[in-house]
Formats: sequence, C-alpha cells, structure tokens
Amino acid sequence: MFSFITKNWRGKPLTDRATIVNLIGSTKTEEGLKIRCELDTNNYPKGIKVSDAQMEKVKLKKHEFHGDWNYTIYPSKSKKRN
Repeated sequence: MFSFITKNWRGKPLTDRATIVNLIGSTKTEEGLKIRCELDTNNYPKGIKVSDAQMEKVKLKKHEFHGDWNYTIYPSKSKKRN
C-alpha cells in the first residue's frame, strides 16, 4: 500500500503530523482497498535490545518474493494470565 500512499501525497507539503495522518488515511485504491491511520502519541522506551534467542522465538515466515522484505509474523502461543 505504500506506493498508493506516496501517490496520494505526491506534491503536497508534509508540514505536520496531522497532514500526514490525513493524507495516509484518505488513501484508497480503485479496487476499493482503504487505509486506516491514526497517530500514536504514546511514549516508548529507547535502546531496547532484542537477543538472538528472543528473535528465534518470533514466528516469521518469509514470502517467496523478496523474503527479506516481505514476510508474515504469526502470533506466538501466549501463557494464560490469572
């Protein structure tokens, strides 16, 4: 969908976050696909390191075409919380 988003905002100045969110959110294809977009204003910690062992636990399936760019991440089985 990124190609459709960039076509939609082509030639428009990306002056602030609201403009960007509105341009992304108004993107649609001729086939009827629509983009939903909202700004996440939460703060997240920086510098978190992911170990090789943690990465190996990620259920990732690379696609046949450009698997280094195109892949599906599947949810892991989570432990039940009390």
